[in-house]
Amino acid sequence: MSARLRARLGRMDEWLTGWAWASIVANCVLVVTGGVVRLTGSGLGCPTWPRCTEESFTPHGAYTIHSVIEFGNRLLTYVLVAIAVGTFVAAWQSGRRELRVLALVMALGIPAQAVIGGITVLTDLNPWVVSLHLLCSLAIIGVAVLFLHRVGRPAPAVRPRGAVVGLAWTTFAAAWAVLYVGTVVTGSGPHAGDVNSDRNGLSPLQMSQLHADLVFLFVGLTLGLLFAVVAGGYPAATRTAVVWLLVIEVAQGAIGFVQYFTDLPVVLVGFHMLGAALVSAAVTWALVRVREPAVSAAGSQILHDTPGRAGVS
Repeated sequence: MSARLRARLGRMDEWLTGWAWASIVANCVLVVTGGVVRLTGSGLGCPTWPRCTEESFTPHGAYTIHSVIEFGNRLLTYVLVAIAVGTFVAAWQSGRRELRVLALVMALGIPAQAVIGGITVLTDLNPWVVSLHLLCSLAIIGVAVLFLHRVGRPAPAVRPRGAVVGLAWTTFAAAWAVLYVGTVVTGSGPHAGDVNSDRNGLSPLQMSQLHADLVFLFVGLTLGLLFAVVAGGYPAATRTAVVWLLVIEVAQGAIGFVQYFTDLPVVLVGFHMLGAALVSAAVTWALVRVREPAVSAAGSQILHDTPGRAGVS
């Protein structure tokens, strides 16, 4: 490979990495601003969709703090579209099919998210639809993290199998169970997004207990995964990914417990929603690092799921 070609590929990877980070950050911001909409009771600040009012796509002539907050959150869709288009164009120019597919999935997630948001408004903030609205953003964050990983590491021909990989997948499933039940807890609580919106009818106490039980399971599985990757001689990058996941979920759990015993102050709930976005990113990163701890330049696996065998990171 010539020096000129290597330089060109290096610049392409830098662009792809930048777009991947832009997708991750923008969708995390969307999660937080969506939380602001809900926590300020601005969910119906624009009472219809796709227009903001019956007469206009903007809250023209009907400005209130709630309409400004809700409309501002809607405007973020255009930012996400621009990032998705830029990511897809860069992925297409790279000539790598796996990046093109992931970029397309992220791009399709944006209109899907917009439609779910519209249904949310048209159903007067049905709590089950609101849950799906948040989960869609969390899923896009996970795909963006996988895209970021794939920029530097093409998918290997053969991935390792075994107990540690199975434990990583179980941890990933537990994370998503925690995230989903968390949305159900919110749907049963006081922050409906509008004072007149219905709740899901479930007991906040029982749902919070179920959520806490799943958090304990999630933390336990993550600790087990950390011990497994250390004992298995996995590279430092893999161990670091699992450690960061553990740190984030412990911090997220601490915020959750404090907010529960302080009657859900909006600031803590907002940080808790940011934590949910970070959990989605971190658990995806930990999973791909365990599944593909070290690959050669040709994409072949050089670390196996066997204790005591270390690869080259």
